[in-house]
Amino acid sequence: MNNAGNARERLGRRTMNPATGGPMSLRLLSLLCVFFITHPIFAQQSGTTKLDSVPETCPVTKPYQSSLFVPPPPYPPKAGNGRFWFGTDRLWTSLPVNGIWKLLQDTNSAHPTFVEKVFWWRQGYDGRAEPRPKLIVTGKRVDSVTPPLEVSRPTTAIMEHGSAMLVGVGFPTDGCWQITGRYGDDELTYVAWVAR
Repeated sequence: MNNAGNARERLGRRTMNPATGGPMSLRLLSLLCVFFITHPIFAQQSGTTKLDSVPETCPVTKPYQSSLFVPPPPYPPKAGNGRFWFGTDRLWTSLPVNGIWKLLQDTNSAHPTFVEKVFWWRQGYDGRAEPRPKLIVTGKRVDSVTPPLEVSRPTTAIMEHGSAMLVGVGFPTDGCWQITGRYGDDELTYVAWVAR
């Protein structure tokens, strides 16, 4: 065999060398593709979700699900800041239009939770006369079994347009949550998607 034929043969052998890009590299590339495709699926199934949209399985409360509630004067007719009023004049709150609560993580508690302040209103409620409102707030995760919602003792928030009842809520996990507020015989329930 002449020198040109030997050179071609040596080049051919080098291109099939597994260490330089042969069949072994193809196998490694295939494994990496499988990992990157399945990793998000496993992360979502583990109970930790970081979605910026609401899954179809979470029936979040939206403004169009009922006639839009307009609170009585002196409260503003619109909630503003991407929120809407939800409830009746007996008990109402403001909810995000997209159904998503993006929360801050509280690492000061014994076990980390995701926290949010929730304001509740009621026609005729006077925070000066009732600084510790008789509001009871509960919650449960709809899409998974988790510890219950943690709720602070209700307090009063004196605002520009009157008094509101205020509680701090701590979600032990993100996900789909149903929240219920009760004041006397009046009850209000809604669903929100809790995200980090």
